Amino acid sequence: MAFIHDDFMLHSDVSKRLYHEYAEALPIIDYHCHLNPEEIATDRQYQNITELTLEGDHYKWRLMRAAGVEEDYITGGADPQEKFKKWAEVVPLLIGNPLYHWTHLELKRYFGIDALLSGETADEIYRHCNQVISQKKYSARSLITQSGAEVVCTTDDPSDALTAHQTLSCGFSVKVLPTFRPDKAILIDRDTFLPYMESIGVSSYTELKKYMLKRLDYFHEHGCRLADHGMDGGIPFARGDAEAVFKRAFSGEAISTQEADLYKTEMNLFFASEYARRGWTLQLHIGALRNTNSAMEKSVGKDAGFDSIDDVSVARPLARFLDTLEADNMLPKTILYNLHPKDNYTLASMAGNFQKSPWKTKVQFGSAWWFNDQRDGMEAQMRTLANFGILPYFVGMLTDSRSFLSFVRHEYFRRILCNLLGTWVTNGEYPSDYDRLGQMVKNICYLNAKQYFGF
Repeated sequence: MAFIHDDFMLHSDVSKRLYHEYAEALPIIDYHCHLNPEEIATDRQYQNITELTLEGDHYKWRLMRAAGVEEDYITGGADPQEKFKKWAEVVPLLIGNPLYHWTHLELKRYFGIDALLSGETADEIYRHCNQVISQKKYSARSLITQSGAEVVCTTDDPSDALTAHQTLSCGFSVKVLPTFRPDKAILIDRDTFLPYMESIGVSSYTELKKYMLKRLDYFHEHGCRLADHGMDGGIPFARGDAEAVFKRAFSGEAISTQEADLYKTEMNLFFASEYARRGWTLQLHIGALRNTNSAMEKSVGKDAGFDSIDDVSVARPLARFLDTLEADNMLPKTILYNLHPKDNYTLASMAGNFQKSPWKTKVQFGSAWWFNDQRDGMEAQMRTLANFGILPYFVGMLTDSRSFLSFVRHEYFRRILCNLLGTWVTNGEYPSDYDRLGQMVKNICYLNAKQYFGF
């Protein structure tokens, strides 16, 4: 039997029925990813499997470094086939790691390969994949449509002209929509802040807010309905004179952590209120400790796989942030993602404090994110949500990826979801009501996201 078979990861008759009858054929709504919209607009044609599997994928880069692979084969200029072979040599070591499953799902779904990837099979698989890429003219758009995607939301800076999205709006069957990501305007204590202000032509706090209002309207006109804030550590909460802090930072003065938190708080509140006015959804990604290896950052750049989980306290400032917005009736639909598993119960219980009709779970406990998007993490997130809220209203999975092959993560999630539900039924903890269970599966995998985001 092939390793990736029809009932892969489905361990009961109930889970098999739920997956094959209700989940398997559903379209994909990938409401948060980091695919390059320019590559979709130009319909980039890929030349080899290395470009598709290793380019920009810091999940794989981290594992290759852990296996002792030299950086030249990871982010350097080594031959593409040699890079692929180095990755192939690592894959058999990945027992218990989701990359083992994802890798073979990618090979199976896009290239029809049942052979297991290893150093011994690398050259043959490399040749076969490249032949398929050439014959089928695999491109960014063809991979998206082949994956069954209906909506893809990219991650975009407020200053982006959205030219790629304009091209795609009239020339591609899949909706490719922008997501507003204003981190560079919020994270005042990063070295990117002043260069960013210069790049957008802003020299005052008032100018910044006026600029952002115009950009919010522009994004809305181009189909944007989501925003994403990537907060370093936890979300801060400190009130005060943000304009004074901006002036000091803009003049080159050093600002304290308290002053930075004050500015971030006011900007987060400003943006969240504007999202509420437009009916958008705010995504808060909480708990990342980024670019920790300064030597490697100098060598290969930022966001290259040297991030980890932060362990800050998140509950009190997050509660004050959400409460401040709710008190003014300006809390948008919000999804809370945590990177530290210790915060599962914190965020799931926090979401329950701010539910409001007519929405069905207006504030969502978001899907297992980054270091958590593996089987244990996904199950823990869904078990926590089931314990604290209403699992059938969950808006489901996303790829959060730069790879055009990563849509298989939706299949991976759907199999895990169906297996979890099947386990509860098999254990006698929920009745085998397939009409109700099947609707739950369809809602979580597809329909909830479509309704919640208004696509």
